[in-house]
Amino acid sequence: MDGRFDPTMPIRRRIRRGCVFPFRHETNRTERGAFVPCGRGCVTSESMEDLEVLTWPLYGSASKDLALMVSDDGFKPDLILSIARGGLLIAGSLAYALGVKNLHVMNVEYYTGRGERLEFPVILPPPLTLVDLESARVLIADDVADTGHTLAMVRDYVTPQVGEVRTAVIYQKPISVMQCDYVWRHTDKWIDFPWSTDAALVSPHRSDGLS
Repeated sequence: MDGRFDPTMPIRRRIRRGCVFPFRHETNRTERGAFVPCGRGCVTSESMEDLEVLTWPLYGSASKDLALMVSDDGFKPDLILSIARGGLLIAGSLAYALGVKNLHVMNVEYYTGRGERLEFPVILPPPLTLVDLESARVLIADDVADTGHTLAMVRDYVTPQVGEVRTAVIYQKPISVMQCDYVWRHTDKWIDFPWSTDAALVSPHRSDGLS
């Protein structure tokens, strides 16, 4: 390390008593626990108060609770549709908990970075084809309903092809245009998911040029 700030370093590794590695200065906290500048050479990291942190153990509880909501509501999906990439793990967890073996994936791109997104969600190839599912009950799974535009687009795409559609997410934000059927937690914070905390090993990925 040469003493310079590395913006690619995961946020959890950057936080050290309010400083960003490799600095070794002390810091102070406000009464609310927020990090404050600690002198020359210290770069303060984003306060954990500004984040909704989902750990792997907490995710296990969240996915189980979400499955119980679906089950207790009497909804028995024939198919679980995952919105990739964030909904992949949620869909798998729900599938095991609800005893559903029929899973489909729909890849949608909207966010390109924190606070940065395309003008509207884009369905990436290959397109989803639903055949002979006119009476099927479908559960759409994603990690978060942020603006809700992605979920709304997927719902509107799927609804004419199946019997019934419901949606399940770990988080839903107040600004979401989509009111999901099953929500584990509501938050207005930026969410730190355990599967996307660390930077990608390869960036940009080779497959980015194929879409």
